[in-house]
Amino acid sequence: MSSRPLDAGVTVQYRDGIEIDLSDGTRVVCDADEPDGDVNVVTHAHGDHYPAGEATAVCSPLTADLATVRRGVTLHRTTDERVELLPAGHVAGSRAALVTDPDGTRYLYTGDVCTRSRFYLDGFEPPTADVLVVEATYGEPGYAFPDHETVAAEIGEWLTDTDEPVLLFGYALGRAQKLQLLAAETRERVFTTDAVLRVNEPIAAHCDVTFDAERYGEDVTLGPGDALVLPMTTARIDWIDRLAEETGALKAGFSGWAVDDSFRFRGDYDVTFPLSDHCDFPELTALVEAVDPDRVYTQHGSVDTLASHLTERGYDATALRQHQTSLDDF
Repeated sequence: MSSRPLDAGVTVQYRDGIEIDLSDGTRVVCDADEPDGDVNVVTHAHGDHYPAGEATAVCSPLTADLATVRRGVTLHRTTDERVELLPAGHVAGSRAALVTDPDGTRYLYTGDVCTRSRFYLDGFEPPTADVLVVEATYGEPGYAFPDHETVAAEIGEWLTDTDEPVLLFGYALGRAQKLQLLAAETRERVFTTDAVLRVNEPIAAHCDVTFDAERYGEDVTLGPGDALVLPMTTARIDWIDRLAEETGALKAGFSGWAVDDSFRFRGDYDVTFPLSDHCDFPELTALVEAVDPDRVYTQHGSVDTLASHLTERGYDATALRQHQTSLDDF
């Protein structure tokens, strides 16, 4: 345990990334666009979590490979004895950071996190810590997902019962890989884009998983029994609407936001499924209970709601504000 009182000053701040100030003056900076800490950490290879340019950071080997492939600039991997990386269960290569201060204080920064095991990913197993920085993407009580097996079965049934070609939308790193595996169980042919294929290669090499999707191009004509896995960002591009109209394809969206009907209408999907790579609200509160921290900071998402809920349950919880300089700024 720490020899430094946790109310001695602000030790966790949200600036470019999440900054943890250790008792010896060391700055640990997590998931910054332009990391400038004494120790820099990258939890995973989604664009809002890894550096914009070439950098050196504590990260998993797979995250280093994925970030390099996705952005075309090198993420150099290093290690630091004060930072232990723990599988975060979010996407392939994702890691939470358990930072141990020289004074004994244990800081846990989850990054994006999921405690459900899915496909080739094991769910996050929370360690105990004195200070917890937890994501709050689904930090609202209304967000409770069905268990993974139920969602996967519903997707499989829909794919089996649907004769038309299907367009399946998910993030290029994360759900796109899972959708390829699900589609391969029932569909005659599975296609995807270059952006997804580039991500597939390092994941297959690191995770002992095989993706058999073929490259989709102008030479491919979609027909009944075919599936095309597309990055979520392409869902509202004009050529997608033309493709759906020309082939009679149905558009399916996959996200935790699918628990809201509005997600279907915003994305102009024919059907949606709550397939998520994040903790839902009950899982977030269970994670906090397992960590059993003296202080909790909520970050990214419904930070106020989650912090208020945790405060009501007896935790010292605050929502992180970007560029705060004192406790008065919370």
